[in-house]
Amino acid sequence: MPARTAPKKRPQSPKPAPKASGDVRRRFWMTFPASRIQSPLIWELGHRFPLVTNIRQASVTEEVGIVCLEISGPADGVDAGLRWLKKMGVSVEPVELSAVES
Repeated sequence: MPARTAPKKRPQSPKPAPKASGDVRRRFWMTFPASRIQSPLIWELGHRFPLVTNIRQASVTEEVGIVCLEISGPADGVDAGLRWLKKMGVSVEPVELSAVES
């Protein structure tokens, strides 16, 4: 009789870090120029800064990328991350939420 093996465990999604008192969650519309569409800037943002990113909506063509990105983390980390994205050539505008969405 063949030996039984334990079932493989499914990988779990990382759990969000506990929310610190100074943490914020904000949404932004970001426009990526054609020269930056292939760059993993959102991934890099989450690794360079203590931030959690969540893509809420996106549209990408060969000419432009438009992303609605939710960013969570310390307020100073969010500000530093946004400054870095702008330095990389990304246009950043805050999303105005309606009372229903907030």
